[in-house]
Amino acid sequence: MSYIFQDWNANKNNLKGRIVMVLFRLARPASINKFFRIIWLPYLAFYKLLVEWFMGIELPHWTTVGKGFYLGHGHALVVNGCTIIGENCFFRHSTTLGNIRYDDGSYSGSPVIGNNVELGSNVCIIGEVRVGNNVRIGAGSVVVKDIPDNAVAVGNPARVIRMITPVEQETSIKKTPVEA
Repeated sequence: MSYIFQDWNANKNNLKGRIVMVLFRLARPASINKFFRIIWLPYLAFYKLLVEWFMGIELPHWTTVGKGFYLGHGHALVVNGCTIIGENCFFRHSTTLGNIRYDDGSYSGSPVIGNNVELGSNVCIIGEVRVGNNVRIGAGSVVVKDIPDNAVAVGNPARVIRMITPVEQETSIKKTPVEA
């Protein structure tokens, strides 16, 4: 039961985030093997219909998402299913994490997001990009290159504008978010 509600406290006062993350955690066992996928098929159809079509949040059930994921505002989120998201991450609306389609029809790898990462609204992270731990990425940024640990990045293309300490990261998230 704790697995299903591992994002509950992170989404305090965010009913939509709580609902989506509980539904996501309930759908996740279908990615274990074909047997579970067959058993979960009716639920997966419900998940896809409600979360993707009605709520506008594309978070495939096979995506790896660490505990404490906060879904701020919860509109127009698009996450490639092969993306890996660490623990205690905070994603705002209109965020896209995806891969690149090459001219020959093949695709790049998907982003890997570290722990304690905060994304402003309209952030795009495209390709086989690694975002380190304790990173803040400003609203409207387009990330196409790796971002190191303990960094603040902004712009199109995103560039690191300063380095922060983990303690400063924790304090700044509570006091001055990238975008509210």
